[in-house]
Amino acid sequence: MSELVLFKNRLPDRPASLEEYRRSGGYEALAETVGTRSPEEVCRIVTDSGLRGRGGAGFPAGDKWSSVPADASPTRYILSNTDEMEPGAFKDRVLVNADPHLVIEGVILAGYAVSAQRAIFFVRPSYEMDAELIERELEAARRMGFLGNNILGSGFSFDIDVHRSAGRYICGEASAQIEAIAGRRVRPYKAPGLHLTEHGLYGQPTVVNNVETLACVPHIVKQGPAWFKSLARSKEGAGTKLYCVSGKVQNPGCFEFPIGTPLREIIEAGAGGLMAGSEFKACLPGGASSSFLGPGLLDVAMDFDPLRKVGHRLGTAAIIVFDQRTCLVAAALNLLKFFCRESCGWCTPCREGLPFMYDLLGRIEAGEGQEQDLMRLEQLCRHMGRSYCAFAPGAVMPVQSLLRDFKDEIREHISQKKCPCGET
Repeated sequence: MSELVLFKNRLPDRPASLEEYRRSGGYEALAETVGTRSPEEVCRIVTDSGLRGRGGAGFPAGDKWSSVPADASPTRYILSNTDEMEPGAFKDRVLVNADPHLVIEGVILAGYAVSAQRAIFFVRPSYEMDAELIERELEAARRMGFLGNNILGSGFSFDIDVHRSAGRYICGEASAQIEAIAGRRVRPYKAPGLHLTEHGLYGQPTVVNNVETLACVPHIVKQGPAWFKSLARSKEGAGTKLYCVSGKVQNPGCFEFPIGTPLREIIEAGAGGLMAGSEFKACLPGGASSSFLGPGLLDVAMDFDPLRKVGHRLGTAAIIVFDQRTCLVAAALNLLKFFCRESCGWCTPCREGLPFMYDLLGRIEAGEGQEQDLMRLEQLCRHMGRSYCAFAPGAVMPVQSLLRDFKDEIREHISQKKCPCGET
């Protein structure tokens, strides 16, 4: 890693203070922008940078901002998504704890770019200390004139509130998050022609971005799109990326690398390689809702397009590593248990299909499976594509890849009538 960007101010034992952030150039992008550049110019800078959303979907951030209609309601919102309830994902917590004002400045610049007046930090319930940290640093930013009425005398007014989630993984989905903040039943909502940037929170234009996405914005605005693109290792990529690595590695943690860094390098240089006596069997490269990736793809570039070309997805870039002693059937079963519990229960494929799959896979893991169960699992995976939102298709990705790439391991459970891996 030649240049730390998001973790430039990361300290070993505490968050960077407002003073430390300013000494590193913090809030310079804001001071150079409000009242000087137009909101359209800021949108164009972010669009030209190639910044793609870091929350999982990878949608271009500048395109999302630009989709707010110019003649839309003047009441507009920015939602800073700090929900992060997917297994293996913890980068947003690390980022907020490392440099909270980097995220705050990014939120303010996003608000300026879409002419919003208010933002909401949406924080998962187990991140209470993070919520308190954000509230404390927001107040520090207000005292310095970076937040509130007439920011830096520019005429631009903008403020940020912290919303503590009531819980559930589904709250991380953008439309479900809006429902949660509004106090309604938490479920995604879709309609033809309905866009959150036109009709979102309380029916007003709303932009939902991940914390990591927003933290990139001050650097892009200050240093320019060409600089941001130059940071990437892959020709398609732009910027750096935070990669969480957990599982059978020596040094689990969150590491910043240029986006497009090979998977092997992230595991070895970041996480210190596999634990003593362990051999790489597979990993989930993009969190719990991605596919098992085998050793033949260890040198794949960890970026959106390179992974897509080989049948995988970057997702949240939460890399979960499994060694030769890990039963992948048990691993997939554990993930299914999580998704069954976290389903909002709105549509039949998700509400009924996931528990059915969990039951079938549980029987296989217990040595009670039959060959026809494989066909049933494959059928159920296809039916998940008929669900209301992307929750169920993402939930079955580990099972789909298990059936595609590790079917022999499933059949061993059936033929031996027990788990062949022993303790995991």
